Amino acid sequence: MRRLRIGIDCRYVRIGRHDGISRFTAGIVAHLPDRHDHVLLVHDERQLDQLPAGIPWERIPAPTDAREPLVARRVSRLGLDAVFSPMQTMGSRGRRYALVLTLHDLIYYRNRTPPREFSWPIRLGWRLFHLSWAPQRFLLNGADGVVTVSETTARLIEAHRLTSRPVTVAYNAADPAGPRDPAAGRERSLVYMGSFMPYKNVETLAAALPLLGPDWTLHCMSRVSDADRRRLERLAPEGAVVFHDGASDDEYLAALRTATALVTASYDEGFGIPLVEAMGVGTPVVVSDVPIFREIGGDAAEYFDPSSPAAVAAAVRRVEERWDDASRASLERAARFRWQDSAEQVVRAVERAVTDRERR
Repeated sequence: MRRLRIGIDCRYVRIGRHDGISRFTAGIVAHLPDRHDHVLLVHDERQLDQLPAGIPWERIPAPTDAREPLVARRVSRLGLDAVFSPMQTMGSRGRRYALVLTLHDLIYYRNRTPPREFSWPIRLGWRLFHLSWAPQRFLLNGADGVVTVSETTARLIEAHRLTSRPVTVAYNAADPAGPRDPAAGRERSLVYMGSFMPYKNVETLAAALPLLGPDWTLHCMSRVSDADRRRLERLAPEGAVVFHDGASDDEYLAALRTATALVTASYDEGFGIPLVEAMGVGTPVVVSDVPIFREIGGDAAEYFDPSSPAAVAAAVRRVEERWDDASRASLERAARFRWQDSAEQVVRAVERAVTDRERR
């Protein structure tokens, strides 16, 4: 294939610290193969601080701008052969380039509560969008190709007939951190990284602590409200739930390197980056038995019924019994999720989109 000029939509990159989509974008950008030329599309020059230096860039309107449905007309002036966006909401009307959009998961059709940091107009639009499959189909079919981050979501896209476009899986991944030091030992501690939204079911993790014994602790790394803190503290022995209330990356990594396991009791999930992060340092994962966690954890993980604190405790004891083997298996499993591989899949999806568009 001829050398292409590909725009990468980086408008979802967070200023200061990554969230999930921001980290996905940065991971892909940092590992793009060099057989094409790339242009970063940002709406704020400060976003470039989170991205590799030296790549040409252009400024276009923010994705929350009222003109987003018509943003393709602005992008068409840049002379790009194709654009890849890490979201599915980029406007496509009037474009003169191939477009590949990303649908990460379908979790908000089953759990419609939008992220709390959004303004109320965006939260309202979020709820309305997820009341029907029709808006999703309209967006995805406006592109030439679709990327998703797991086989689990790819199967759901097919089951719900969300697009007639080719779907490519480009896994989420984690930045390499290196294996934990065996000489450092491990504590009877569990790490939870995630929000406290109802479907995350953190209560079951807290309720499992009394069943494990008085020397076990659960480290909750994310920011937590006073109400959530009080609710979880009532379920566990005093001091057993440790709230880091927004740990830095270094604090999170340090907790993982000494923990017995990373745990999550989600009833549902879009992917599960913390599983990859934990396995990548050799810390086993003990997680609810849902399809996406089976896809990520494979035989390296221990699984449990998320409705049962006793099942959580039993799974933790199982991983204790085989901890050395579980740690080695976790490192091997984590090697399946690499940004290099994901970036290659994204570029292949873009190449196919260009070819398909030219044929049409």
